[in-house]
Amino acid sequence: MNFPTAIKLPSAFLLLAMSAAALAVVLGHVVMFGAAREADEGAAAHLWQLLMTGQVPLIAYFAIKWLPRAPRSVLAILALQGAAVLAALTPVYFLRL
Repeated sequence: MNFPTAIKLPSAFLLLAMSAAALAVVLGHVVMFGAAREADEGAAAHLWQLLMTGQVPLIAYFAIKWLPRAPRSVLAILALQGAAVLAALTPVYFLRL
């Protein structure tokens, strides 16, 4: 299985979509309300937390199911997923949200 075929798998595409959605939630919140800390976590923070923690079992499922079948393509997708997770974590860390 090559990379373009592997990225079209629902379990791979969903992982990247969840990281992109988490990044969009953070950036949308910063654009709309600014980067100031709030006394209480809002809905955006809870949605971001759910999106980020929800990826853990999906990553495990994807790795367990596809890593033995196509290790090279799956490792490339997992590396891409790691970069997507870091992209979603970066604004939270640097803006101290």
